[in-house]
Amino acid sequence: MRVAIFGKDGNSVDEAALSRILLDSRVQWEGRSWRLRVDTFRRPDGVSVEKAFIDHPGSVVLIPFLDEQVIMLRQYRPAMEKTILELPAGTREPGETWLACAQRELREETGYRAERFISLGQIWPGPGLTNEIMALFLAIGLSSDPLPADFDEEITLAPMPIAELGVMARDGQLQDAKSIVAILRAEDYLASSTIKQKN
Repeated sequence: MRVAIFGKDGNSVDEAALSRILLDSRVQWEGRSWRLRVDTFRRPDGVSVEKAFIDHPGSVVLIPFLDEQVIMLRQYRPAMEKTILELPAGTREPGETWLACAQRELREETGYRAERFISLGQIWPGPGLTNEIMALFLAIGLSSDPLPADFDEEITLAPMPIAELGVMARDGQLQDAKSIVAILRAEDYLASSTIKQKN
């Protein structure tokens, strides 16, 4: 039987994390927004293990809501070798807050500024691969205020009704994981609020 251990603050203690001893940590490769880190640690049984992962500053995922529609993007993704349908998203810069990142990315990728951002929580997109945290925000009260787009991005705006996107998220037509989670959370939030009627 597994017994949970709790600290003084009432939160559960991660026994697996506490029982591992970090022996070495090195950066194997570093890019503009993230780096590949390789850690060597000793397990409780004495075996040394090497693990590589992407060390990431975090990113935002945006649901820009305007006139009953969500502003989606069609963006070419080299890793997939295809253009995909997804929500606007982007990586935090050094020292940048979540909200500052959200506003900047919204202006860069859609050309709009939001009057208000509503947090829809955070997700881990790939805990076996990266320590990245994605913060989800519903963006409302949109007005035109563009910033120059990143030079290496190929983006086309694709406004779509949120009801249609909800269906696509459930039946497999929408395949981008962050967009699926964010759309479903936004749909639930809007169904229980007055924002949809006022937007």
